[in-house]
Amino acid sequence: MAKTDTRITETPEHTVEIITNSGEGAQKCAQIFGQTCAKMGNGVWTVEIIPAEIEPPHHTVTSTSGNIIRFGTDKVTNWGDQSKLAIAFNEQVLLSRHRLESLDDNCIILQESMWATHEDELVRKEYEKAMEEMSSRNYRFISVPIEEETLKIVDNPSHGKNMFALGMLAEIYQRDVSIIEKQIAHIFRFKSQKVVDLNIELVKSGVAWAREHLDFQFHIPSVPAEEERIVMNGNQACALGAIAAGMEMCAMYPITPATSVSHDLAEVIENYGGIVHQAEDEIAAAGVAIGASYSGKVALTVTSGPGMALKTEFLALAIMVEVPLVVLDVQRGGPSTGLPTKVEQSDLLSSLYGQPGDAPRVVIAPRSIEECFHSMVTARRIAETFRTVVIVLTDANLATGVQQFTRPELDVRWQQGPLDLSPVPEGTRPYEWDPETGMSRRIIPGTPGGQHTVTGLAHDEESLVSYHPSSNELGMRMRSRKLAVFQSTLIPPEVHGDEEGELLVVGWGSTQGAIEEAVDRARAEGRKVSTCQLTFLSPLEPGLKEIFSKFDKVMTVEINYSDTPGDPYINEETRRYGQLAWLLRAHTLVDIDCWTSCPGQPLRPRDIYHNIMAKLEPSEKGVAA
Repeated sequence: MAKTDTRITETPEHTVEIITNSGEGAQKCAQIFGQTCAKMGNGVWTVEIIPAEIEPPHHTVTSTSGNIIRFGTDKVTNWGDQSKLAIAFNEQVLLSRHRLESLDDNCIILQESMWATHEDELVRKEYEKAMEEMSSRNYRFISVPIEEETLKIVDNPSHGKNMFALGMLAEIYQRDVSIIEKQIAHIFRFKSQKVVDLNIELVKSGVAWAREHLDFQFHIPSVPAEEERIVMNGNQACALGAIAAGMEMCAMYPITPATSVSHDLAEVIENYGGIVHQAEDEIAAAGVAIGASYSGKVALTVTSGPGMALKTEFLALAIMVEVPLVVLDVQRGGPSTGLPTKVEQSDLLSSLYGQPGDAPRVVIAPRSIEECFHSMVTARRIAETFRTVVIVLTDANLATGVQQFTRPELDVRWQQGPLDLSPVPEGTRPYEWDPETGMSRRIIPGTPGGQHTVTGLAHDEESLVSYHPSSNELGMRMRSRKLAVFQSTLIPPEVHGDEEGELLVVGWGSTQGAIEEAVDRARAEGRKVSTCQLTFLSPLEPGLKEIFSKFDKVMTVEINYSDTPGDPYINEETRRYGQLAWLLRAHTLVDIDCWTSCPGQPLRPRDIYHNIMAKLEPSEKGVAA
């Protein structure tokens, strides 16, 4: 294509997609680009696109791998609505994004050119068919010889196309290539210098090609940070938070999308006197963590939904014997094996009630990547103070998304204090519960005079197995009392918007950014809509009923399933509500509605906005899609 004068468009934000076959490096390309934007002072949020199959067939709709990067002048809290620019390595992966309506109507698409003239007639026909399907949109297609240009530098284009694409993005968005080079050097620090140099050369090749052939650029102004910031994903934040909290042991079994927590921990935890233990299965991982905690260590186990199901009996054991334990559940789609690489918020009720018997525990859900870090500190302190299980619910959106935030200033109070190894006074009962708080001393094995029985069977204050009704009732009361005491330390959630109005939207966890953006759009149109995002889910934050009473309507927004009113067989008696809606209805006795969606991806502000407006002005056609 012949280049004319370059047109530079200034815009407050943009959303970009890099779409490839699985294994062609889209994640690494996006990681470097997102971190570069953050280091230049832009707000950033990224979302991974990962196929469920380990090795799906290439050049198919199902092989789509990629990453979405939303970056802007101001803070970015979610992935937005639609992408304004995309780089696609073939038309089939692009077609998958088209069908999901992920691309803006006027999206600029830089597309690999080789498929249109491929020697295989079947490939050319598939290309033509896909392009015809996408012709209904006003996309601007630009053919790019990505593989041809990559082969000028490396023998295997699959090991270089992503860096060429990164170079094009650097030129289009006026990114500082020196920052990119430093990122490449860091990522490939365990490789040879030749590998580093080849990747940098590929980036420069992409820059040169874009400079020579493209007639547009975008300028997203940046605001230099006044404070030091760090850039990471949610799993990294959880790992570093665990170290900051003084956790000494992480036991886990690999499971998507939680596994990288252990990888990040394993790289550094030994420097702080800790270990990562990969158990033979999820059950063993829970047992090892409980054993470590029983011995006085600060223990963590990491998993996702299917792993939580396997850990349930052991978690109930920890609650029964009052051993502190932190459990990180990085939620994915379900049920069963479900959607291993996709996003869902469907483990709430199982986290609350999934253990055998009545086993109360604390459940918290960080709302951002920054909170992923701090939640680990909070969870450890709660677990040890109240001698109970604390479940931290993140999800794949937080786990793999990248965001920058202010570097935390480490506080020695985050760490575990000295263990009480003083002799146990004669006559002290191992479970000498305080009748007001339900608390009792944590006796570490080996403490003089502290010998006692530890059992998952019902026991009395002497730690002896007891089936007497009064013993069971007392144990139940004390374990529950602790949560009531903990709840008394919580404060009501903040309301984003006015304290009263037409509609209050309630969410939990990672949906905060998208919900608040949607609510702000409605408020800009004069609607009296507000939102609050819950972090503590067991026990619930106080004052909810009072907050809800100031709004005409209340509804939850969640990434899980609920029945749609008006569907066949669905009425007030048969309707299933979203998990948070179900919980809040039971807790407050308020008629709380819900809008949920479980598409395997984060919620978009536009969809939340449409459903807010539909709730305010219901139509005969029902809730907007």
